[in-house]
Amino acid sequence: MRSACYNVAMRDSIFTKIIKGEIPCHKVYEDDKTLAFMDIHPIQPGHVLVVPKAQVDFFWNMPAADYLALMATVQKVSQRIRKVFPDKSRVGVIIEGLDVPDHTHVKVFPFGTDEEFRTKQDPASEPDHAALAELAQKLAF
Repeated sequence: MRSACYNVAMRDSIFTKIIKGEIPCHKVYEDDKTLAFMDIHPIQPGHVLVVPKAQVDFFWNMPAADYLALMATVQKVSQRIRKVFPDKSRVGVIIEGLDVPDHTHVKVFPFGTDEEFRTKQDPASEPDHAALAELAQKLAF
């Protein structure tokens, strides 16, 4: 794939491999431009990643149509999270690009307190795939 920022060849990101079906995921939503799936190292239970299908390293370099599609999916996922987690007062949305810097992604998750929003992800923890599958089923639309 090519990076819109540097216009050089890029290796497939982990997200591109998920999109291609080379790596499994707990899918919540998919359309022709985006994919939403459970984060295996969640900030909070219900943490969903929304990614564009086109691998672009910085969200501000996305073509307008892809950016709008990404944000439309973020909105849909956020609305779904609100329905599935009515006890949480907010839905967090973070675009930071640190975990997978070569593929734009948006973190969307339910939270109710400042501490819940600021919880650090633990990439060393073993994913609970049974819990993730159950949440994905509840959140799927």
